[in-house]
Amino acid sequence: MPLQVKAALARVLGQDQARRVQDLDGAALKALTGYPPSKAFRSLCLYFGLVEGRASKWPTADLPSEEVARALQSLPNPFDLLLATPVATVLDLGAGDLSFAGELVDHYGPLLLTHQRELVLHAVDRLDPRSKLGGPLHPGRDRIAQLQARPGLAFRFYGNQDMFDLHELDESGHLAARYTLVTCWAPATPTFAYEPTRLSEAVIQEDLRRSKGAFRHVRYEGESALEVQHGERALIFPSWKFDIRGPVALLNLMARRGLVGVLGAVDSQVFWEILAQLLEDARYRPQNQPFNQENLPVVFGAIYQHLMQLKVGDVVSLAQLGVLRSCLPASALIQTAQPTYGFRDVWIRRGAVFPGVPASSTARQFMHMREESPPWFLTLVPEDRRP
Repeated sequence: MPLQVKAALARVLGQDQARRVQDLDGAALKALTGYPPSKAFRSLCLYFGLVEGRASKWPTADLPSEEVARALQSLPNPFDLLLATPVATVLDLGAGDLSFAGELVDHYGPLLLTHQRELVLHAVDRLDPRSKLGGPLHPGRDRIAQLQARPGLAFRFYGNQDMFDLHELDESGHLAARYTLVTCWAPATPTFAYEPTRLSEAVIQEDLRRSKGAFRHVRYEGESALEVQHGERALIFPSWKFDIRGPVALLNLMARRGLVGVLGAVDSQVFWEILAQLLEDARYRPQNQPFNQENLPVVFGAIYQHLMQLKVGDVVSLAQLGVLRSCLPASALIQTAQPTYGFRDVWIRRGAVFPGVPASSTARQFMHMREESPPWFLTLVPEDRRP
């Protein structure tokens, strides 16, 4: 924290005579946090990890990472972990049209129900259900209703919800503290295709205009939108389409919220930016150099050559190719004073859709994209949380 903020907090909270919230300087607390005294004090306790959020009615997945990694090695696909652990919970980030949710429930719901076990599936997406933007990525009401009515399934969908701003859902007990699996299908480009700790804002904006075309914010049928000039066509997207979050934020979120993270149908641009953050050596993170087909072989060297030789369906452990990063950098998007975590195991599989593995409709579209190179599928096991 900035020194002036530390000093201000010390002045407000460091009063020996204070025994109740009412004894604190309420005006100073509100100036620091924007909240009234009681909420301000509780929020500070949550921020510094001194207390948990409101008790959630959902079970918390809690197993040692070594046990999780060992279980995964004996399973055909990471989602089978739902059958092998005491808690079967999934958090789906950027859930889109809920096609993945449907496939997951169809495959694992009946198996869990046979053993009288409940499947908990929570899905979040930034698209506002009331928006006219987003097209087919909006989930239909029928699909939501069908999932909510499934026996043995506790399903919740949160639209108009930023995955990096889950504070209110946590405070109200709507989310589990930690899930068996956290998934993200087809992580958005360019949202996760540029890492702000590696590339400056000027470099990112220049590369966006070079690769995507000119863009500007406009109004479309009464709502904010982003207009992108693609050749002779003007394409309209949600206003936040080009908001850059970067892989560090996504990886931190998955490490904190799941025993296992699954990234499916990852396109090449996002994949290499993610890979740069997973490897220890800083040479994989050249400053202010956007990755392209010319510099990828130079930056990643033997790792690039090995991965590009993988056929669809092939799997490799990243630890066999290079040293995994011991600790991820902190992300400004995740407001917490708790330490960051690295990943003890990362498995990389080439391709988008595999037998017996539930997938999103976006992943299935890759099979029909002849000009697109095969995407990537990553399974990540975070290190155990340190006290």
